[in-house]
Amino acid sequence: MTMKATGVVRKVDELGRVVIPIELRRNLGIAEKDGLEIFVDDEKIILKRYAPACIFCDSAESITNFKGRNICSHCMKELGSKE
Repeated sequence: MTMKATGVVRKVDELGRVVIPIELRRNLGIAEKDGLEIFVDDEKIILKRYAPACIFCDSAESITNFKGRNICSHCMKELGSKE
């Protein structure tokens, strides 16, 4: 993973919030109300746009929610053929 400096510094407010500048959100395709996943790597906090993924193969394409679980169409077909 390569990190690029943006030159942007933001302060954490009293509620623990940080504003992500509009330019960064536009460049990364992050819209209002989008979910962000939060990861920790040593002393780094990494934010990633949330994309629901299949519980079996981690694919984020053709996702269906079945009984509260995300399953892709490929795994759904595979499950159906195991009867």
